Amino acid sequence: MDRAQLLLVGLPLFLFVTDLFSLFAPPPPKPPSHHHHHHHHHPNPPKPPINPQTLDFPLPKSSAVGGIGYGSTVNINFCASCSYRGTAVTMKKMLETQFPGIDVILENYPPPLPKRLLSKVVPVFQFGVIGIIMAGEQIFPMIGIMTPPPWYYFLRANRFGSIASAWLLGNVMQSFLQSSGAFEVYCNGELVFSKLKEGRFPGEIELKDLVAKTLANSRVTDNLGAVWS
Repeated sequence: MDRAQLLLVGLPLFLFVTDLFSLFAPPPPKPPSHHHHHHHHHPNPPKPPINPQTLDFPLPKSSAVGGIGYGSTVNINFCASCSYRGTAVTMKKMLETQFPGIDVILENYPPPLPKRLLSKVVPVFQFGVIGIIMAGEQIFPMIGIMTPPPWYYFLRANRFGSIASAWLLGNVMQSFLQSSGAFEVYCNGELVFSKLKEGRFPGEIELKDLVAKTLANSRVTDNLGAVWS
């Protein structure tokens, strides 16, 4: 047998014999315990009773502003054609965060009736100009004008530029007539901010304070009405 075989056979036998010795060997004696006896015992003074006390930590105060949002409605009427929707959505999220439970409604603020009527005429004007440029020689005789006016030949000479100009100018005019420039905020039917009057947008803190003041006044009025009824 070579060394590797002797090692493989002898190592398990050595471990087995070691386990047998540790199994049948007597346990070691326990160390003697040393007890110190004192002849003079001093009685311990009685401890005072401990009264459990409840520590009163200041609880966070609930926001009075956020508690009066339930049952209230804020209307934000803005000019949709003026790209005011982003500002309106930002104000809506701010109010819903500051006044939990409040209902914020976004609506378009239309322009006055004359501007709306004129905005309906602009597309007719656009297509009329484009039609005259494209087929003016047939249209003028149909309406009793046998010889087209000079401006027709001027527009006809630069046909594509005239059509593009008529289309762009018509769109600009229509956008102007459809815009009201409004950003009006109503709280429970009461106007709290008007861009038409102030000529500017409200700040977030400013609008929050205006709505909070209006809601507080509404709550006081409701309480007085309940007392007198």
